[in-house]
Amino acid sequence: MQTTILGRTGLKVSIAGLGSGGFSRLGLANGATEDEAIAVVRLAHELGVTLFDTGTHYLNEAVLGRALKPIPRDSITITGKSPIHRGAAARPTAEVIGMLDDTLRHLQTDHLDVFQLHGPPPGLYQHAVDEIIPALNREKEKGKFRFLGISETAPGDVHHTVLARAAQADLIDVCMVAFHMMHQTARQDLFPITRAKNIGTMMMYAVRGIFTRPERLAPEIAALVAAGQLPAEFAKKDNALDFLIHAAGASSLPDAAYRYVRHEPGVNICLFGTGSQTHLRENLTSIGKPPLSDADRAQINALFGHLIGVGLDRPPHATPLPA
Repeated sequence: MQTTILGRTGLKVSIAGLGSGGFSRLGLANGATEDEAIAVVRLAHELGVTLFDTGTHYLNEAVLGRALKPIPRDSITITGKSPIHRGAAARPTAEVIGMLDDTLRHLQTDHLDVFQLHGPPPGLYQHAVDEIIPALNREKEKGKFRFLGISETAPGDVHHTVLARAAQADLIDVCMVAFHMMHQTARQDLFPITRAKNIGTMMMYAVRGIFTRPERLAPEIAALVAAGQLPAEFAKKDNALDFLIHAAGASSLPDAAYRYVRHEPGVNICLFGTGSQTHLRENLTSIGKPPLSDADRAQINALFGHLIGVGLDRPPHATPLPA
């Protein structure tokens, strides 16, 4: 497993990070047992993954804590996050701190390496700056976490305005960003700032349903063609992205998607989620491969570089947050 440095945090981490949310939640969302989820986490570590990401509303922090308990704490990086909002309304600051404390208890650790504000809507940015971040920094001084970050609300902030403002103001050390082959806005709107400020970046949404399920990709392509966003011939193909799959290219669309994100300048970590040991191995193989060819990358950028907000579907459990 290759490693990298997570921006100015100085943390040495694997280039692939295991996320415990998404559509799978370590398999628990699809009927896996806790023991099966734990086995996936431990296999990931055996294969070289050293960064593990979780969140309050994934409702599986305790499972991740059990999985990581036998592993020396100083050999892994744990990133957590909690929402500062309930719908459009701000959560009380004390409640956010309480969720941080619950996360530490569930994970059976005395600190997180990174704690993130989870999906703050742009309308609550100033509340976060004035109320939440100062309070969290006081908790940081107590040793509860080492670095502060923000995980964006991808469908609700397609131009990364919250992350860009926080990064420009030097309020955060890490950010979790939505970026993939058909949603490239971070390249213009965010990466110039994070690269200049040396802010650590963790990519989410690298592979979503449009790259794994043909029945999901086809209507998306048809809608983009109808809107004049893609060439008409794309609607006539069974797989509009099959130009990426060839002997010298990617072995599958997920393979192409992971490799595209992993090697983008400005990307530190490519996150992935799974509840399958087979799928885990496939993901790590793709993330560890060389970049796509210059020709394939150029074609992806020429075809899709103007698209905004494509394929940012949210998992069903992501909508209702704990009260």
